[in-house]
Amino acid sequence: MTRDGPKGSYAAPALEKAFEILQLLAERDAGATISEMSAILERSVGELFRIVIVMERHGYLQKSPVTDRYAVSYKLLDLAFRATPAQNLVEAALPEMRALALDIEQSCHLVVISEARGMIVAREENPAVRGFALRLGASIDLLNSCSGHILLALSPPERAAALIEAALRDRPAPVDLAVLHARLAKVRARGFDVRKSPVTFGVTDMSYPLFGFDGGLVAALTIPFMALVDGSQKVDADAAKARLGQAAARISDRLGHVGPNRDADGGP
Repeated sequence: MTRDGPKGSYAAPALEKAFEILQLLAERDAGATISEMSAILERSVGELFRIVIVMERHGYLQKSPVTDRYAVSYKLLDLAFRATPAQNLVEAALPEMRALALDIEQSCHLVVISEARGMIVAREENPAVRGFALRLGASIDLLNSCSGHILLALSPPERAAALIEAALRDRPAPVDLAVLHARLAKVRARGFDVRKSPVTFGVTDMSYPLFGFDGGLVAALTIPFMALVDGSQKVDADAAKARLGQAAARISDRLGHVGPNRDADGGP
């Protein structure tokens, strides 16, 4: 196996370079100059220059006028939505997400599986003065997040095992698999997840699954519930969780799901 692919396969060098550029920029929040791309990808500036310019001209890359660094534009995300089932999912979810955010004055976001991670494909910010939200397109750790545990716990066992194996390959620190599987079993039994945020003080993550017409898991709907010091948030965490569960059930209905429902507390 070489950079050009398996021996005997067809090659499209310009297309392969474009994919390499996209993958590189997806991992660099600050973007990269053509010279930096050249060094990282071990390709000459001349090899990459025309590819980058064409991608910029077609709107898939955008260049900072200040730093000359390139970043992936939202056009690529829009194309992905329109070319994959995510479009129907987002269209079904957004009205309920907007109503939920307005009702509880907390942000919410929608997470789908993307390779061995989760990705936020839709979000609604808190309409009130104060709020906490994750950005659209953000990458989510499946092994250490509320949304990720929903997606792993309620996926078919074979897929969940493959996702865990792939996610472990990219982690610098070891993961206690016994603890992880025990937590996933608890999430699977309850049908939802609630936990203190592992990265943000004062935030409690809560997440419910969304199901499609075939009964399969399609996404996780999550609230990063931010508790205010003076207790002035519109609803408390228990009420927010209940309304999240109701919103998730309504979105699943919009997606054509017919099956046993759970109440807002995750019981049968």
